[in-house]
Amino acid sequence: MTPDLSGLFVVSVEQAVAAPYVSGRLAEAGARVIKVERPEGDFARGYDHLVHGESAYFVWLNRGKESICLDLRQDPDRAVMEAMLARADVFIQNLAPGAIDRLGFSADDLRARYPRLITVSISGYGEEGPLRDLKAYDLLVQAESGLSSITGNAHGSARTGVSVCDIAAGMTAFQSVLLAVIGREKTGEGRHIAVSLFHALSDWMNVPYLQYAYGGKTPPRSGLNHPTIAPYGTYMGSDDKEVLVSIQNEREWAIFCADILGQPDLATDPRFDSNSNRVANRAALDAIIAPVFAASPRDDMAERLRAARIAYGRVSTMEDLAQHPQNRYVEVETPSGPVRMLAPGALVDATLPDLGAVPGLGAHTEALFAEFGPELGPEDE
Repeated sequence: MTPDLSGLFVVSVEQAVAAPYVSGRLAEAGARVIKVERPEGDFARGYDHLVHGESAYFVWLNRGKESICLDLRQDPDRAVMEAMLARADVFIQNLAPGAIDRLGFSADDLRARYPRLITVSISGYGEEGPLRDLKAYDLLVQAESGLSSITGNAHGSARTGVSVCDIAAGMTAFQSVLLAVIGREKTGEGRHIAVSLFHALSDWMNVPYLQYAYGGKTPPRSGLNHPTIAPYGTYMGSDDKEVLVSIQNEREWAIFCADILGQPDLATDPRFDSNSNRVANRAALDAIIAPVFAASPRDDMAERLRAARIAYGRVSTMEDLAQHPQNRYVEVETPSGPVRMLAPGALVDATLPDLGAVPGLGAHTEALFAEFGPELGPEDE
């Protein structure tokens, strides 16, 4: 099957997570992606060295790209960049605010010269507003967007365990690029896409925002307990491993009482005979449930819940995830050898994508200079 974006040419001046996420998903879909790195490389290459010398973030986000090292302050390198952009369908950048403009590659100038070009700028806070020049990193935006105020438990806020603001911005930009490609087929015109970490994540914050703005309610930090449904939270097994249980309706509650707790009459106890009453009496409810779960190893209880068709999720450690029976895997080549990693989330016609190699720093510089560098005339030889 031919990849959907085969023939699309993408140039990305990128670093860290958000922009590499966009270009990585485009490469995964068959686009040709040129990753433009400064001579010292994308700093995400050095986030860690845990994947037999490679960075985990870099391996995840840079599959299937070509890497060229350019110093865009130097004329020969600028000439190569100009030649690539003259042929590009999409140009992505996430440098510091104003940096790409100072280098002479502003979106306005590029769109004026190349009307079919789709330009994408990813920033911390957007291209307008009083904070547009503020430095932004994922955890800073988790705090600034209000996400931190509703994440954690009664003891305090917590960082979301992955770079959710970067990923939200990357996902938002990716879907916007796809819309722009479809739109260009109809109009012949490109468009400029501006995405920020703050605005991408604030969109995801709409439910707590609306609850506060219209209902005056701030969601409590509830850890792994649902703030408005009970029982919907974690219980410890005899092996000190937790399982998370979710009861969504009264039918499930009655089954849970009979098949799991062995107390069918509990379903009609006035303290627990509705979700509102269970939430109001959560402490008493947990005092009944916790000893039952503590009498069995977590995975044994999970099997009982599965047999009763009660929704549950084991609170998996990284060891659990690495051994999870539902995993799908792909193998990706890297400069230091093959890496087996968790597969992308979508299957297309029951098939995983064929992922390209993770490039070494500047691995394609020579070839790309030969392809896009100025041809020498007789007077230059």
